[in-house]
This record gives sequence, C-alpha cells and structure tokens, in this order.
Amino acid sequence: MLDLHSRKIIAWRLSRQMETRLVIETLQDSLSTRTVADGLILHSDRGSQYTSKEYNDYLEHHSIRHSYSAKGCPYDNSCIESFHATIKKECIYAKTNVGYKDFQTCYNSIFKYIEGFYNSRRRHSKLNYICPNEFEKQNA
Repeated sequence: MLDLHSRKIIAWRLSRQMETRLVIETLQDSLSTRTVADGLILHSDRGSQYTSKEYNDYLEHHSIRHSYSAKGCPYDNSCIESFHATIKKECIYAKTNVGYKDFQTCYNSIFKYIEGFYNSRRRHSKLNYICPNEFEKQNA
C-alpha cells in the first residue's frame, strides 16, 4: 500500500497466492501504523481480492471509501503502477540472471529494497528529490 501524499510504501506482503486475506492483512498492517482520517479513500484496481465482499465489508467497517480504477485503465492507478515498474527494474529484474533460489530469498530482497532503500533513500521528483521517510518527517 502506497501513501499517495508521501509516496511511502506503508504496508506490503508477499505471497504465493493472490487472495482476499492477503490484502486484508496488508490493510491491517497499514492501519496499525497510520491514523485513519475521516474521508480516507483507498484506491485499487478491480482484482477479485479487492472487489470481494469480505474486503469491502472490512473497508466499510473502518469507514474507508473504496475507489476503483476504470476497467482496462491502469493510468487511474498510476502511482502504484509506477512503483511496480520501479521495483521490477531496480530490484527484481536485477536478479533475473541468477533468479531467486526460493521464496525467502525473494522476500528478503524485496524487504531490503522497500525498507532499506525505497522508503529511506530513494529520491522522488514529486517530493522535491527527497525520500518518502524524510518527506514525512518534514511534513509531520
């Protein structure tokens, strides 16, 4: 989950399956680190896990408004799509020649990228060329 204001990845999970439970647990992680203000909007694509009754009931219970991308329009979700392109280029594809030997190695690599680099050191033009963690400190 990406905070649109700070561009920070505030919660993420890696799994072998894309299931509703995975996105609910990721949302729970993000809610444990953020204060939910009135009018919070959570934007997602139309994947089955995001359109499920269970997920939408969870959002409703937490007074979170759900916004969806238009069908076939990834530009509606451009910030997270940009992040996905970036992590693929800077982390995942960098391992293509050797590959990940197992799930844990993949997880560790992604953890190091997000927590050790992306949030804490990677500069963003939309943030006046500072990293998301620094942006949040300056705007607290």
